[in-house]
Amino acid sequence: MAQVIVAEEAGACYGVERALQMVRDAAEENGGHIHTLGPLIHNPLVVADLERRGVTVVDGPQVEAGSTLVLRTHGVTPQVKEAALQAGANVLDATCPFVKRAHRAAARLAREGYQVLIVGEEGHPEVEGTLGHAPDALVVGSPEDLEGVELGRKVGIVVQTTQSEANLRSVVGALVGRVDELLLVDTICEATAGHQGACERLARTVDVMVVVGGKNSANTTHLADISSECCPRTHHIEQPGELDRSWFADARRIGITAGASTPAEHINAVREAICAMVES
Repeated sequence: MAQVIVAEEAGACYGVERALQMVRDAAEENGGHIHTLGPLIHNPLVVADLERRGVTVVDGPQVEAGSTLVLRTHGVTPQVKEAALQAGANVLDATCPFVKRAHRAAARLAREGYQVLIVGEEGHPEVEGTLGHAPDALVVGSPEDLEGVELGRKVGIVVQTTQSEANLRSVVGALVGRVDELLLVDTICEATAGHQGACERLARTVDVMVVVGGKNSANTTHLADISSECCPRTHHIEQPGELDRSWFADARRIGITAGASTPAEHINAVREAICAMVES
């Protein structure tokens, strides 16, 4: 019978658990009239569960006066937060503390005269929020984005919290020798780094890997990429219904990991479903 192993570090991080508790408590206390500015986290199953509790997703800060508007874990620009306050909403800031650290670092670097680079995915809500604190910053997704770019004498770097350490190293390597002063504020979340390391270690020892989490989640997608490099039989799913018995044919060791926006109960449900498949 196959052995099913969950990575030593996997699933919801502190920032996600904190945000979920804040929103669930608010929904229970207020009996609805709770809005999140965009999805609270990148996990469709969680967002659907919150909607059943009376928490709705809105696209902008203009909501009815007196209602509660939650700023999601990815953070927002200062202008968006101010617009929400001006609209008369009760603003509940669920921004991840690690994201706020990136905001502060970007603002400080800009004040100190550095050309700010944000290593991350252009258009990602977390990156957009960080840009609000350093409007002239350049978003760099890979070393290729630096080709032909004129750089200042002093360059400061902050990082999207869910970026991989490997990508950060590649961007920093491409900058060495091109600027006089290079200052890195490594704002990759500790949980993200831990998840990635545990994923790689497990993927190297198993026949099949299953990565659980939203397919719109950057950190979960990074885990799937890391796993695929070590274990070609890697599958990224959001829920147990996506599992296919054929994936586990002849597998002796099956690994499971999950993104930072994946609650423990989702991981357990997938593990139980896999165990049922391989035991039958």
